[in-house]
Amino acid sequence: MISFVATPIGNLKDITLRALEALREADAVFCEDTRRTLGLLNAYEIRKPLFSCHKFNEREAAERILALSREGKQVCVVSDAGMPVVSDPGREVCRILKEAGEPYTVLPGANAALCALVLSAFPADRFTFIGFLPEKKTERAELLARYAASRETLLFHCAPQDVDGYVLSLIHI
Repeated sequence: MISFVATPIGNLKDITLRALEALREADAVFCEDTRRTLGLLNAYEIRKPLFSCHKFNEREAAERILALSREGKQVCVVSDAGMPVVSDPGREVCRILKEAGEPYTVLPGANAALCALVLSAFPADRFTFIGFLPEKKTERAELLARYAASRETLLFHCAPQDVDGYVLSLIHI
């Protein structure tokens, strides 16, 4: 079985018991950065083979994950922090697994966007997650212009130094 496993965002104690169980039972762990994942596994005395799965090798990693699963191996896919696929590698892996008819599951856990939504105290009954904003100011303005009339709360990843006047104008406090 292949499990997409959420990992802690900052505090290593924010990992779930199911995530720890899956990591302990895994035959292989595919991760965004092996050094980062090694720190997490070491904190819980878990020793597993680690393989890279990032935006530059995701297709090759997906083929290896598929092959291991078909051999009956337990495989975990993690990102550096939070949920794989959500603004992190894993989308291509999911696509390839789905096309191949290979089953996989998701173990819930930390999610930066939902934590930010709750902390903001903005309305949470309807929201749109946009993901990372484009780096170029003009592209960022074009993307945000499409959502300017939205009535729901908008969530996006943005470094503090990238919060410009246009972004601030979208925030209704």
